[in-house]
Amino acid sequence: MDLATILGFVIGITLMIVSMLWGGQLGMFLDFPALLVVFGGTIATLFIKHKMSEVFGVFNIMTNAFMVKPRDLQKIIGQLVEYANIARKDGILALDRVRPDDPFFQAAITHCVDGADPEFLERILNKEWRYQQERHRKGIRMFMGIAETAPAFGLAGTVIGIVRMLASLDEPSGIGPGLASALLGVFYGIILANLLAHPLAVKLEAYSQEELMFRQVIIDGMIGIQKGVNPRMLMESLKTALPPSVRQ
Repeated sequence: MDLATILGFVIGITLMIVSMLWGGQLGMFLDFPALLVVFGGTIATLFIKHKMSEVFGVFNIMTNAFMVKPRDLQKIIGQLVEYANIARKDGILALDRVRPDDPFFQAAITHCVDGADPEFLERILNKEWRYQQERHRKGIRMFMGIAETAPAFGLAGTVIGIVRMLASLDEPSGIGPGLASALLGVFYGIILANLLAHPLAVKLEAYSQEELMFRQVIIDGMIGIQKGVNPRMLMESLKTALPPSVRQ
């Protein structure tokens, strides 16, 4: 669970609600026509831009941003060095009995045990990672698209509200509430884009880059094991992926 994402989201929503209640009422900031325009229009553009299966999968992508499992790069390097010692002592086939938690890691070990040469191993693991990275990019593009379109539909909601207000100018008492209702469209668009969609896109991009580093370390480590690199030399090579402060 990513506490930073949850904490940021809770703080943002809480501050918004407190500011709404400060000297006013929460009901003043609810306008269903504006909500329909902003959220309905944004969802409609998702269906236009992406496949239906991808749109319905956006909730799973959002869950990943909140429920991502922490990864320990030091642990993975330690496992690779341990497996290098096993392969050096008992042969590469001895790795058939190890079972790392990561499916990508396990696939790399299986390829090694099956006799894949280093060039083939590097090629197939990089291909698998590229496909996974493209799937990550699709999710990131969806949230970036929401961040781009939500403010525009907020403006559209405001235009609709202003038109409604101008159509009833013969009733001066309705001008103030009508203008307030019209401005809520922009408010909804800004909140949707800048408190939810854009931050999640940035967070997912950061997770994707972090995953890339983990995958690259696994690829480098398994190729080193397949080539018979000395475990100590392999460890020194893999430690370069760690921050200098924790390499010891």
